[in-house]
Amino acid sequence: MKRSLVYIISVVLATVSCINEKTEGADLAAGDLIPDFKVTMNDGTELTGAMLREAPSCIMFFHTSCPDCRQALPVMQKIYDEYASKGVRFALISREEEGDTIAAFWKEHGLTMPYSAQKTRKIYNLFAQTRVPRIYVCEKGGTIRFIHTDAPVPEFEDLDKEISCICGTCKE
Repeated sequence: MKRSLVYIISVVLATVSCINEKTEGADLAAGDLIPDFKVTMNDGTELTGAMLREAPSCIMFFHTSCPDCRQALPVMQKIYDEYASKGVRFALISREEEGDTIAAFWKEHGLTMPYSAQKTRKIYNLFAQTRVPRIYVCEKGGTIRFIHTDAPVPEFEDLDKEISCICGTCKE
């Protein structure tokens, strides 16, 4: 009985989507540049790292089954609503998640941000090795200024202040 319980707990812990074991990849920090990559967004448009470097940008990696991502996504929607029309570019990119699952989550929660469904960690691994959510706030030119994970999940006020600063209209 104990052995079965230990096995079940081990399987559950191994499948937690927020924190997975370390895999080969980058571990970008503030001051690094957005890497080169290309993704297709849910509306069929292509988005590249070069395109994000042309303007202030906000990149988020997520998985909709992750509780911390579920907490961060509505915050990102508010940030998107506030800043997309002001020229900030957004890239919401899944980590190992199918488009149908994301579309259903978006619909259920009234989200309108564009996203890219990625079945693998290929793009994610250009940025990080572990943990979602991961949010990168980047200035024009592609320098990463701020990075957020689940420790703690950022609030609207945190991201609002940071993005306003990279846009040159700091809110103190």
